[in-house]
This record gives sequence, structure tokens and C-alpha cells, in this order.
Amino acid sequence: MSNVPIHEIDADSFWQDPYPDLKAMRQLGPVCYVPQLDAKLIVHREAIVRCEKNVEVFSSDQPNGLMTVLMGENMMRKDGRAHMRERKATYPAWSPAAVKSVWAGAFEDIVQSRLDAIVGNGSGDLFWDYAMPVSADALRIITGLTNLSAEDMNRVSQGMIDGCANYSGDADVEANCHACTRLIDEAISERWDELMAEPDHSLLAVQQQAGLPEAAIRANIKLAISGGQNEPRDAIAGAIWALLEYPEQLQLAVDGKVTWLQVFEEYARWVSPIGMSPRRVAKAHVYENVTFEPEERVFLMFSSGNRDESAFENGDAFNVTRDISGSLSFGAGPHFCAGAWVSRSLIADYALPKLFEQLKSLRITGEVPFGGWAFRGPLALPCSWRS
Repeated sequence: MSNVPIHEIDADSFWQDPYPDLKAMRQLGPVCYVPQLDAKLIVHREAIVRCEKNVEVFSSDQPNGLMTVLMGENMMRKDGRAHMRERKATYPAWSPAAVKSVWAGAFEDIVQSRLDAIVGNGSGDLFWDYAMPVSADALRIITGLTNLSAEDMNRVSQGMIDGCANYSGDADVEANCHACTRLIDEAISERWDELMAEPDHSLLAVQQQAGLPEAAIRANIKLAISGGQNEPRDAIAGAIWALLEYPEQLQLAVDGKVTWLQVFEEYARWVSPIGMSPRRVAKAHVYENVTFEPEERVFLMFSSGNRDESAFENGDAFNVTRDISGSLSFGAGPHFCAGAWVSRSLIADYALPKLFEQLKSLRITGEVPFGGWAFRGPLALPCSWRS
């Protein structure tokens, strides 16, 4: 490990705002070792892209990793043919065609229903009253777990996210994660026979029809919930905050000078809702003079790559007019986020434009704290408005 730069972090400060540390790491080189995480962090954009595609070395197969232990072996923790088989089986649930023909109308209804519920209130917390339930309602229908409430969906997602980021080994966090996965398994069991008899386009049904093993089906649904709730939730709330903080950029979207998709994509680059993805070193390897030993833990730091000075001019700034074609918000290799089209449609076609169209004189009325580094987003968004 002597040939890799070492960067020490304060765990609490890193959770509150990882970007100063990530910038300091990038100055040291493409790879840094962080003792507090016992991991090598890949922090340059180009290095992340190259290493993510090198699955023979940087493997997603992590039998002892937190996600596998807590949630089961899902397709994100498989490589090669095993990964592609399950990815192909789930594709009908979130393909661009499914989004357009099946989910788009439902997304519009969900967004409008949640706006109708709050528009007359004049004020509220748009994280909890809007972003959270919009994301959860969409995920309920996509997974097929319509027997879970929006609040339950958010709770179990957060519980699994906390569990997968529990590198300090907090026993209470682990116990809560297990309780959340049990609730998901119960919900899957309740809907299993119904969707076998009358399949739809939900993730549960399409995997059943593809003949995947039950353990894989359950693990993949947990995977979808762990990322499919927090990422849209945090991106919706975070993008609202960013646009209210930078009204000149909001005006560009309102005037049609940039698309709402550009807004969403730039926010997801600037404050990456999914900040990293872990890998296991499968065999000895040297990259940029850094030696990787078998079984070492590696983090692909998408949040760092998305602000890499060599790829994004003034990357610490929010700029909806920038070219974000190099963004790593959804990944850059064979594990590119399967739900990308779902998120783009839900957020850019409906959640953002409808909110700014229907809540007039929208403004922030209190503190908007952010938290997280593996997953990051606002924790509250107090606002006022008129209908």
C-alpha cells in the first residue's frame, strides 16, 4: 500500500460534505487510500471509467460485501453472463419503450395527485411532502409492491441504504436493515401468486415470467428499492433547491432555453445522489503505478468524477447550460443504471416542470441541510408558495 497516496478524513465532516476531501484527493492522483474507510478510492473521472469497465479486476461479485450480506445477491453484484441474464430479464420493466407506453401516464397522475394534495397548503416541506411520495409512488407501481405505502417504501429504502453504507459496523443500523428487508419479503410474498396469475410490466412480474430464481427476484427488487427511491427523491428535492438558489437558471428552464432534462442531469452531476459504487479486487493489478491486491475494497467515486477539473470546467458550480455528456451519475460501464430512463421521465417530464408551473412564488423558508457521501441529498426542504 506504500505506493498509493493516503488521505485521512473526518467521518462526520465527510458525511456532511465530501466535496472538499474529494477535491484534495484528486490533487494527489487518480487513486487514494482512506484509512477510515479501509478502501482505495478512485477519484479521477477517466480512471473511474477505465476501472469500472475492467470487471476482471474490479469485480462487482462481493460475496462478503454489505449489500450481498444484507440484501441478497442481486444483479449489481454479478458480472459477465450472470449479470447480463438478470439485466435482460428486468429490462421490460424499465426500458424506454415501457417508460413511454406504460409508466409515463402513471407518472403524470402521481405527480398531479401529490401536487393537488399540497397546493392549497401554501407551505410545507417539499422533501417529505412532495419528493418523497412522488418517488415512492412511482417505485410502488414499477416494482409491483403496491401493497406498500409510500411511507413504508421510503422507510425500507432508507434502511437498506444505511445498511449498505454501514462501514463502521453499527449494530442498530444493521438490525434496522434486516427489519426492512423482511418487510419487503413479506410484501413480495403477498403479491407473488397474484402477479404469477395476471402478470403486468412490474419488476416482480417480468422476472417471474423470465424464470429467474426466486432468490434473485427478491434480491433484485431490494436493489431497485434501495436505489430507486432515494435517487429520484433526492434529485427532485435537490434540483428544486438548486433552482430556487439560482433563479436565473430556473428562468432558463421556464423560458424553454434549456430543457428540464438538462436541469436534472446537471443537478445529478453536481450533487451526485449516488456518490459511489464499491468493487472487490479479483486479482492483482497495477493501475497508474498503484498496486491493487486481491480482495482489497475499492470505491468508484462517481461524485468525485462528476466534478473532476479535467472533465468539467468549474465543476463545483451548478450550470444547467453545460455539456454533461461526460457525467457519471448513472455509471459508465456494464452496470450503467437500469432505471435511468425511469428517473429521467419521472423527474424531467413531470416532477420538476409541473411543480414550478403550479406552485407560484415558490421560495425557501428555512435551512436545507444535506448529508451523505455514498448516497447524498437534502434532508429537508421547507418552502412556501401560492397556488
